[in-house]
Amino acid sequence: MEYLDKQIKTRLQEKLNKLNEHRPLPKEVVKKLNEQFAIEMTYNSNAIEGNTLTLQETAWVIQDGLTIKGKPMKDHLEARDHYNALAYLYELIEHGEQQTISEMLIRTIHQLVVRETESQTAGTYRTGNVMITGASHTPPDVSNVPSAMRDLISWMRGNQKKLHPVEFAAIVHHKLVNIHPFFDGNGRTARVVMNLLLLQEGYPLATVLKNDRKKYYQVLASADAGDIRPFVRFIAQAVERSLNVYLKIIAPSVKRSEKYLPLSEIANETPYTGKYLNLLARTGKIEAHKEKRNWVTSKDAVERYIKERERQRNLK
Repeated sequence: MEYLDKQIKTRLQEKLNKLNEHRPLPKEVVKKLNEQFAIEMTYNSNAIEGNTLTLQETAWVIQDGLTIKGKPMKDHLEARDHYNALAYLYELIEHGEQQTISEMLIRTIHQLVVRETESQTAGTYRTGNVMITGASHTPPDVSNVPSAMRDLISWMRGNQKKLHPVEFAAIVHHKLVNIHPFFDGNGRTARVVMNLLLLQEGYPLATVLKNDRKKYYQVLASADAGDIRPFVRFIAQAVERSLNVYLKIIAPSVKRSEKYLPLSEIANETPYTGKYLNLLARTGKIEAHKEKRNWVTSKDAVERYIKERERQRNLK
């Protein structure tokens, strides 16, 4: 079964190909991009879980070792732990060996993610039952966690080569959160594991934005209820956003004629309303990404969508 529309897969592949054309990247560029993405992901991933540090404060804590007045020490420790977990991913990728995801590796990642804040349970499966606040899904009974994790690893080994890398990484993300194998840090761990799978395939880190927290939980709930496609599409949009950022930095001439603007402005130059463009953006039908809270796209992207629709009609 395919979980992503063909046009989304095509866009992702075209952008990854363009990125690969510029590899190997200069070491200084790689270092700067890795740090920028790691700080951004650390801020957003922690903020989704309630961390109060701003993006700038997160950077100060990580880069300068500062203590932010009025902010809980736990928030500082979470920032450092998460950043170190991503540094571990980069180290694995730098060694150039394809990492086989195992229970031990997942537990190691969890240990890094909560090392300073939950030191007594870091890297160990929960020993009791849990409920997820605000969610209808109830994680497996504690007695079933070890077998559920073994089943997850077995599923991964049987499906990795059958699915598109973004589909595979997104589904693993959901399955891990669904099991909820740890007392704390499940979401952060799942997002890091997902990104290890993406990095291994040449993609940059994909960040679930704090501003998309509500949508993130909605599509996770949809996946819990049996329809995982909205969640996979949501993750694919995060991946495409990261590819756009990378290409903008390393290949500024790519699509330099395209000007990305808010949907309300693009609507004035196309046959569609801003509301309909929003629908197309959210469902991945047009090339679009979020800047802060707002979707942006280009007139060229909408024109490509129109041409593709006409081509599909002519085939019928």
